[in-house]
Amino acid sequence: MHLLQAGVDISVIALWLGHESPTTTHQYVEADLAMKEQALGRLQEPDAAIRRYKAPDSLVQFLKTL
Repeated sequence: MHLLQAGVDISVIALWLGHESPTTTHQYVEADLAMKEQALGRLQEPDAAIRRYKAPDSLVQFLKTL
């Protein structure tokens, strides 16, 4: 949105974002700041607990044989 407001052409923004066409980029450009703030307001804060995967011993033993 800021790039467009700064005068950058939408086709340049599309290329920079990796979009195949400016049509894809245009979908995102239509959302103004108020809409984005409203969407962010609906999000929940992430769970603070860090969960780390622990492979079962049988899997670890199998992988060691490879």
